[in-house]
Amino acid sequence: MADATVRTAQPDDVAEIARIHRDTWRTAYRDIVPAEVLEAIDVDRTASAWAEAVGHGQVFVAAEGTWTVGFCVAGSAPEEEVARADGSLPEDAATTALLSVLVEPRWARRGHGGRLLATAASHLREAGATRGVAWVPEADKASIGFYGKADWEADGTVRTLDAGGRPLREIRVTGGLSLLLEP
Repeated sequence: MADATVRTAQPDDVAEIARIHRDTWRTAYRDIVPAEVLEAIDVDRTASAWAEAVGHGQVFVAAEGTWTVGFCVAGSAPEEEVARADGSLPEDAATTALLSVLVEPRWARRGHGGRLLATAASHLREAGATRGVAWVPEADKASIGFYGKADWEADGTVRTLDAGGRPLREIRVTGGLSLLLEP
């Protein structure tokens, strides 16, 4: 494997982040999300949202050699993302982070996701975060397994999103931010 790195995303990474977002969803979620929803993901439209997150220093990119292979967005979790099913907030709500990791399937199982998660966790700890949460489609066994390897577990909270008129059930996984990379 060529040199693998993770770094904070820069403005010139935005187009590639938007492309990876589109291509990864179209590949990884083709059996979970309706085709018309996946086809509607527009790189130019999503790039503006990614540019804002990159501008806030909330995105990390993974590279293998000269190829950008994935990214992680990580920042303070809004209250609605950490609330319990009854709407109450846990005691650590103010120090809980929201993360999402995407690695293109063709680059999967090479450690990029783990490096992204560990790097984001380190930055979040330095900023005062104590715990992380992520939302994962319930049918996405690969992502659930990925977070499980980092000792993140489902906390029993679910939500159902509208995916083009079809329900998409997501589970919330949570775990600590003291993640170490194995050699």
